[in-house]
Amino acid sequence: MEAMESRRWWALAVLCLGAFLSPLDFFIVNVALPAIKTSLGASDGALQLVIAGYGAAYAVFVVTGGRLGDMYGRKRIFLTGMTVFTLTSGICAMAGDIRVLIAARIAQGLSAALLAPQVLSTIRVIFPVKEQPLAMGIFGSVFGLAAIGGQLLGGILLKAGLFGWSWQSVFMINIPVGVITAIAGWFILKENRPPVRQQPDIPGMLLITAGLLLFIYPLIMGREARWPAWIFGCLLASAAAAVCFVYTERYVLRRGRTPLIHLPLFRDRRFVNGLTIIYLYNHTAAFFLVFPYYLQHELHRDVLSAGLSVLPYAAGFFAGPLITPVLANRLGVHIVSLGQGLLSAGFVWVVAGLSLSPEPGLIVQAGLFCAGIGHGMVMPSMMRIVLSDIAAPLAGQAAGIVSTAIQTGSVMGVALLGTLFFALLDVYAAPAATGITLGILAALQMAGLLLVIPLKSSAKKQKIIYGQS
Repeated sequence: MEAMESRRWWALAVLCLGAFLSPLDFFIVNVALPAIKTSLGASDGALQLVIAGYGAAYAVFVVTGGRLGDMYGRKRIFLTGMTVFTLTSGICAMAGDIRVLIAARIAQGLSAALLAPQVLSTIRVIFPVKEQPLAMGIFGSVFGLAAIGGQLLGGILLKAGLFGWSWQSVFMINIPVGVITAIAGWFILKENRPPVRQQPDIPGMLLITAGLLLFIYPLIMGREARWPAWIFGCLLASAAAAVCFVYTERYVLRRGRTPLIHLPLFRDRRFVNGLTIIYLYNHTAAFFLVFPYYLQHELHRDVLSAGLSVLPYAAGFFAGPLITPVLANRLGVHIVSLGQGLLSAGFVWVVAGLSLSPEPGLIVQAGLFCAGIGHGMVMPSMMRIVLSDIAAPLAGQAAGIVSTAIQTGSVMGVALLGTLFFALLDVYAAPAATGITLGILAALQMAGLLLVIPLKSSAKKQKIIYGQS
């Protein structure tokens, strides 16, 4: 029994090491964008695709990635994703043309979509209910650690210039981590998947991929292309693909086969409310675009100084999940209210601080730490609440849906709030533009706080039964 328990925690260490790379790549590449622009002669739109191409590919493919884990084994798909992620990191580092870098980043996003849902679904399956808060707390702290590592490590690597590398080093760092994780995972992880081998839902995979791609790509490229008619045509086509997807999944379920997404999952109000909260709080990805840009381009800070200025948020993001298991035992679902409240209040403090002085002072730093703690508390709590009552055969699908909500929220935050921020810079001074953008981000988190009310009012969660229609 002790050996099995010990193996669970070693497996969690391997899974978290793999999960660490995906957010690290988001944070660390943000720091390297000015160097990439200079080295490869990239336009602003191309730089946006370096970030958004990765996030969009991740969001588009992650549900399918979760389903592939259910079909072929979560260990196998996790190791496949990790191997491809490591290889594409090397290709990114060797790219001599911005188009090659963008293509490699898209492939990197696809590989991250393979490994990420296997982490959540495996934690859900191998840990008993009483251990899940701690396991999810450790998993959530990984994202905070990635935020710290991305900001600081990116600045350190760029300034050090090891082996004559510049921006290339932010991709090369993935290779040793990826190799260690793949080797450790081969020996430590045990294969797990539903007892009945599921058949692929090819029409569902194609429709959801097309629908998400047609929705995300126009929003990312609309501002760069000045909103031509084809942008709105893509959005209409995305809506049509979504309708076709729903009808296809219902048809597959009626025929007794396994759909890509088990639509009865969405009859659970807690599941839907939880996904919406997850989507909203991941708009905070816009902060890591807006605030470092403000520091580097308007206050003329270097990359290391900008990374240190974001450190209070990242430190809170790391600490939040670690204190969550203790508080969750006492507060229950109220832990989400506390986290959303801290997240909202933190950004309000930041806006107040910037209104007093363009230089981030003590108020701004305190607000960032508060927001980071709130983010770190909400993240593992919502994942645990959303996934806790999902039956094991549906764990991969549910984890894929959660990962889609995470990535779509991040991409939408960068696309929508980033577009707003750059538009405001044409009209207002930089501190005002930054304050308005972060104020809207605070309002979105307040909306998430309101959604916690029906989450708490649910008297009892309903178990989702595999095959229930």
